[in-house]
Order: sequence, then C-alpha cells, then structure tokens
Amino acid sequence: MGEKSKILFIGATGYIGRFIVQASAKAGHPTFALVREKTVSDPAKAPIIQSFTSAGVTLLHGDLYDHESLVKAIKQVDVVISTVGHAQLADQDKLIAAIKEAGNVKKFFPSEFGNDVDRVHAVEPAKSAFETKAKIRRAIEAAGIPYTYVSSNFFAGYFLPTLAQPGVTSPPRDKVVILGDGNPKAIFVKEDDIGTYTIKAVDDPRTLNKILYLRPPGNIYSFNELVALWEKKIGKTIEKTYVPEDQVLKNIEETPFPVKIVIAIGHSVFVKGDHTNFEIEESFGVEASKLYPDVNNTTVDEYLNQFV
Repeated sequence: MGEKSKILFIGATGYIGRFIVQASAKAGHPTFALVREKTVSDPAKAPIIQSFTSAGVTLLHGDLYDHESLVKAIKQVDVVISTVGHAQLADQDKLIAAIKEAGNVKKFFPSEFGNDVDRVHAVEPAKSAFETKAKIRRAIEAAGIPYTYVSSNFFAGYFLPTLAQPGVTSPPRDKVVILGDGNPKAIFVKEDDIGTYTIKAVDDPRTLNKILYLRPPGNIYSFNELVALWEKKIGKTIEKTYVPEDQVLKNIEETPFPVKIVIAIGHSVFVKGDHTNFEIEESFGVEASKLYPDVNNTTVDEYLNQFV
C-alpha cells in the first residue's frame, strides 16, 4: 500500500460521523473535518470536538452551504465521506457540485449507512428518505464521481439496547412486541465496526463504484432469534405479541413523528426483510467481512452481554 488517502468528513459531529472520523484517525489517515464556526463554539459539541483534536483530526472551517469553503476544503484531500443527517440528505447535491469542480477526489462516500436504498420495499415516511438517498446516488453516477456506498444496515447501539422496542430504555424482561411474524433476518452492526469497515474500504480498489455491504455472520438475526438469544441470557421466557403487517401499517399512519419513521424502517426490515432478501452480486456489491476477515467485529451475542 502507498500513502494513506487524506479524508475529509462532512457531518463529522453527527451520530455515525464521529465513529467513522475516529476510525479514520486511528487507521493513520490524515483526517479532516469540515466544521461550522458555531459548531466549534457549541458547548454541547465540545466533547466531540475535543476528541477529534486529541486524535489528531484537522478542523477546517466551512459549511455545506458555502460553495467556496467546500471546494477549498475538498482540494486538500483525496476522499470525501459525508455523514450528514436526515435533514441534509438532499443538500448533498451541493457536495457533488463542489467535488465536480474540485476535480481531485478519488472516491466519495455519500451519507448512507443503513439499508441499501436501491433494494427496499418501504412505506412513508421511510420511503421518501430512502428515495432521497437513491436520488443522490444517481446524481453521483451522472456526474461521473468515483464512489462507494456503505450499506451498514442497523446501528447496533440504536436497536439492540431496547430489542427494537420504541419508547423503552433497556431490553425488555417481561413483554416484547414483534413486527410481522418475526422471521425475516435483520443485521445489527456496532457503530465502531461500521467506522472500521468504512475506512478499510477507502483505499481498496475492490470497493470502487460498488456498494459495500456489512453482513458479518454473527450479526444476522431474525426478530425471533434475537428474542430467543436474549431469553437465554436472562434465563426466562418473555411474553411475545406479534403485530401483523396490516396493523403495522395502520400504526405507522397513526403515530406522530419521529416514532413514525422508526416504525416505517422497522416495517421495511422486520416485515419486508429488506436487509437480507437479496443476494449480493459482484456486478454491484461486495461484502465487508469477506473482504476484511481480519476485522474482529462485535457480534450481537457479545453486544447483548452488557445488558444482562
């Protein structure tokens, strides 16, 4: 391997961004984060900013909505990774325009880190969010920008501590609600591991213009298997309530934001099986744990031990 690519992050201080930034710095990539002046002076963001500077991350002042600052930052690096949040997904067209103008980017990772948005069967409001990401994919391809899309499936830290039960703070010990029949397989990946796999893909020619799927074997569980694993850990049987699809759809309609979108994503994954209902084909994708067998990722089994 030659020199490690210089990486610029947009949306670095967001939920998944901070994990991938840390993975980049840890792997020895010259790591840059585009941050707004107000982010740096925000007391709530201070611990994240501090952790970045401690890890040797270079902070560049700029903004997704300031074209000049964006182009200037991009010209200093080789790879751009966007981890912007839900509200800014559509605005990544500004990033595409800046990358196009800068003309030096070897690879662009748009903000994905969830379902493969070209292979989903989602209802609103998840449908629109997935469509926005798919639209950004098409714009990247139309602009001829080299890319890798990361389909990391579920964030373990978001779903496993509650066994995907909305509105609770710890895994259930008495009752659990299961969407659908509980049989479609879902994938749960720890956020640090998402960071590690993403950064491994940066300088890997095998991931160029491909979707990188995170499907480590020890992280694939149906809802039924997940509950059974948890029951085994706590040594008791939990009362299960199965919600048929028509009721799930009704619940989505009647539930206010933001829980509405969580249930809609749950429908896509747990009812429609959108994490695992297709084969990864060489023409469009590669699987991370096969490319990087050296990554010792945290399994679902190991992850749940902390809650016993």
